[in-house]
Amino acid sequence: MENKIRIAYFGTPEFAASQLEAILGAGYEVAVVVTMPDKPAGRGRKIQYSEVKKTALEHKLPLLQPEKLKDQVFLEQLASYQANLFIVVAFRMLPAVVWQMPKYGTFNLHASLLPQYRGAAPINFAIINGETETGLTTFFLNEEIDKGAIILREKVSIRQDETAGELHDKLMLLGNKVVVETIKIIENGNVQALPQEGLVSYQTLKPAPKISKEFCNVDWSLDCQTVFNHIRGLSPYPAAHTRIQSESNDIVDLKIFSSEIELCPHNTAVGSVITDNKTTLKVALKDGYIHLTTVQQAGKKSMSIAEFLRGKQLNGLWKTVTE
Repeated sequence: MENKIRIAYFGTPEFAASQLEAILGAGYEVAVVVTMPDKPAGRGRKIQYSEVKKTALEHKLPLLQPEKLKDQVFLEQLASYQANLFIVVAFRMLPAVVWQMPKYGTFNLHASLLPQYRGAAPINFAIINGETETGLTTFFLNEEIDKGAIILREKVSIRQDETAGELHDKLMLLGNKVVVETIKIIENGNVQALPQEGLVSYQTLKPAPKISKEFCNVDWSLDCQTVFNHIRGLSPYPAAHTRIQSESNDIVDLKIFSSEIELCPHNTAVGSVITDNKTTLKVALKDGYIHLTTVQQAGKKSMSIAEFLRGKQLNGLWKTVTE
């Protein structure tokens, strides 16, 4: 059959592995899978496979793991599989020589409602900015990152207490449906791709850049809602971070995975740490307190605040400090 879809799939993490499973489950032919090279990880520096590689091996799919995407040997290998549609989910930026190769083009699945939240961390920044809605977009690749013509968009709501990890999992499952629907649209010749330029003119765009280590540090001078959103938008990875210090200069570094808001007027100095050394540890902000509920001390496992306080008594006066 001349119009039969034959896919080359590009991806790396769990999010992308889920979409690969959905494509195979829908009965589409995946001619080859492209993922990142194996790399050592962890204390033992054992070689780790990407989640996409694991899925490809389970299904006995041909696999390419190029170091450089412009390498001539890789390009020749990729072309030899004669795929007519390339699909990219959570992978590196493809050079034009790759994405221009297939007959039906190359589309990407992005975890936001483009043109909003272009960039590496759309799930995180949707929550950090307090959005109540986000979604998924499939679009054709072009020369600019996340700016190609839109094929399909699907919206989802964001709960007030939802974390980036929870939203990631929700979008991953929705992505299974969106990717397969996008393939069907292309297969049936019903593509009416929408240029993003027409959507940009009437809205202020919010970016989603790669998250730096410095960005993870909590700024306790901000209001409670902003700090709460920052913490849940970075949970569980890379995780918000704070340093607290006692009057005797004892220092504790903490990752914060979950928190709760207590809005109230008070006279406590901003940044003060208040605890009963049993079940409560909270930080004073200008409009209330943020209760830390799940934390991780350097070198230890994630734990509830009660577990943390059983192992670490915070006697005397403590405050947050800037690193």
